[in-house]
Formats: sequence, C-alpha cells, structure tokens
Amino acid sequence: MVAPDVGFGVGDVDFSKTDGIIPGVVQHARTRQVLMVGFLDEQALTTTIQTGLATFYSRSRGAQWTKGETSGNVLRVEGIELDCDRDTLLLHVIPTGPTCHTGEQTCFDPGARPGSFVHELDELVRGRHEERPEGSYTTTLFDAGVRRIAQKVGEEGVETALAAVAQDDEALLGESADLVYHLLVLLRSRDLGLADVERVLRERHG
Repeated sequence: MVAPDVGFGVGDVDFSKTDGIIPGVVQHARTRQVLMVGFLDEQALTTTIQTGLATFYSRSRGAQWTKGETSGNVLRVEGIELDCDRDTLLLHVIPTGPTCHTGEQTCFDPGARPGSFVHELDELVRGRHEERPEGSYTTTLFDAGVRRIAQKVGEEGVETALAAVAQDDEALLGESADLVYHLLVLLRSRDLGLADVERVLRERHG
C-alpha cells in the first residue's frame, strides 16, 4: 500500500489544545466531497500514516478504530494536511464503499454535492474499467479498445466544434458533455484520469 503524502511530522500537531484529541475532516480525494468528520489522537494519526487507512479515536469507547474494519468499507488515505493552527487535519481519501453507516456515500446530506460531478463521473468510469459490468456502454467502449475510443473522442470533438460554429448553445452543451465523457474513457483506457490532467494544468499554470 502506498504511504500517504504527509508534509508534516506527528510532533508538529498541537494535541494539547483539545486534551489530546483533534478533529479530522475526511474529504474524497477526487470529487472533493466531504464524507465525514472523525477524531484522532497521536496514536490514531500515527497508525493512519503507517497503514494508509483512516484510523480514528472513539471518544465513546476510548479506543482506536479503523474505519471499515467491520464493514470492509475502508478509507484509503492519499494525503493529510495540517491546518494553520496545527490542531485540525484534512484527510484526502479514496473510499472503497459507502462511508456512512446508513449506506450513503457521505455522512452529510447526500443531495448536497459541492464537489465536482466530473470527478464523480471519472470515478464511475474507473469503476467500469475495473469491473466491466455487462450491458454498460462504457464497458463496450473499453472492450473495443483504445483506437475505437480515440475515434469517438475525435468524432465528438468535431461535433462540438460544429455546434459552436452553428451558434447552437443547447447542441454545444450536449456535444461538450459527450466529449468530456468519452475523453474520460480514453484517459482511463490508458490508466489515467482527471487528476492527471489537473496536475499538468497546475504545472503549466506555475
């Protein structure tokens, strides 16, 4: 398992302000949706960094627990940030299933989606690439291979440009949506995703 990207040491965290326990905001590393809030003591943070699995301190039980140790819906931690006051953590995670005990993806209102839907779609495409469910259009594209997917991206790109030239806004939006979807499929066929494109854009932005 890949170790989380952590730009600070456990000793940098100020646990003294809140009697040894600090809040940890858990955010989906791709969609940016907030999934839950947990609490960590020094041991829980150390375990999280060492195992790459989100581990918290249960205030009711007075013990450490790893999210998903019973359900299997663990949170794989990609990175951890420490806030400016050094007493709150932000955990960037990839969930392996629903985060909330209710079966929802988030412990907050599942209808409120402040994150990016394009990232959600990218995650859906990734799942289709791994699972290849029968009857899925995305599965048929992956099965057809990268050349066919690239052809579809080309076709959708031309149709998007034509819609723009025709000044048909509704058609432009529809073709743009088709283009973005097929581009995500093309990227995933090469084991790439939206996060990789964002990284290149950030590097170019300087």
